[in-house]
Amino acid sequence: MTIRHIVSWQLAATDPAEKAESVRTISTALHSLVGVVDDIRSLHVGTDVVGGGNWDIALVADFDDVDAVGRYQVHPAHQEVAALVRSLVSARASVDFEV
Repeated sequence: MTIRHIVSWQLAATDPAEKAESVRTISTALHSLVGVVDDIRSLHVGTDVVGGGNWDIALVADFDDVDAVGRYQVHPAHQEVAALVRSLVSARASVDFEV
């Protein structure tokens, strides 16, 4: 069973230029996990293209099973990226479900 891991964040920055820089930083950091954390089967990062939504940026990642998500969560590379992301956001929401 594939597990889809979705995380959405609200950025702490309010200035459009700062928000754009935060998006680039977060996106680059998350994409850097591919090939480092072997359990990641697919990973996509995107921003709200319609506008007016509650969240600024989101991650969608697929894993083989719940155990793989757990290994991802504790992987040192993920922990490093998570700390960076936490420094740039004001709120986070996540969900994991079977696909």
